[in-house]
Amino acid sequence: MKRRTPPLAGRYDAIVIGASAGGVAALRMLLDALPSTLPVPVLVVQHLPRDRPSQLAELFAHGCPLPVAEAEDKSRLAPGVVWIAPPDYHLLVEDRATLALSLDEPVMFSRPAIDPLFESAAAVFGERLLALLLTGASSDGSEGIAAVRAAGGTAWIQCPDEAASSTMPASALAHAGADEVLTLDQIRERLRGFHP
Repeated sequence: MKRRTPPLAGRYDAIVIGASAGGVAALRMLLDALPSTLPVPVLVVQHLPRDRPSQLAELFAHGCPLPVAEAEDKSRLAPGVVWIAPPDYHLLVEDRATLALSLDEPVMFSRPAIDPLFESAAAVFGERLLALLLTGASSDGSEGIAAVRAAGGTAWIQCPDEAASSTMPASALAHAGADEVLTLDQIRERLRGFHP
């Protein structure tokens, strides 16, 4: 059942984003659109090779108006900072102020994986969480979207028809539904309006 998405300002305390195949280009589009006054943290999982360093934080920092950093264990959550999951660790929300890294088993062959981030964030932020699931070639994210919606949070899923890889958004829609199914341009416009 589709729920009406309320205005962004004052509605959310955190944003989580998950992506896989085709996700780097999609994430650049979205992160570049974030307002410099964004009043919440943004946590990002992009599926990565587990055996080599990631340059995603540096890549995304070039166009994003916010600070972008690779998450470390016990990183402190702060408004207006974009945290990127590092290779070979799951990124988790420990509490409203702290991130954690986990070496738990891969999910759908991925570590970092989207489900652990979304599930842990839903447990902490509940209805004050906004989750975005983008392009990808696995079903990672489906359980996470279900957890977000069950906790009262809001889930936006990229329209499978325009995704570079439709499997992940289509799987999540079939498994858990969404509050909104949006194109990347529509998500960008929504995020641009996210001010204090």
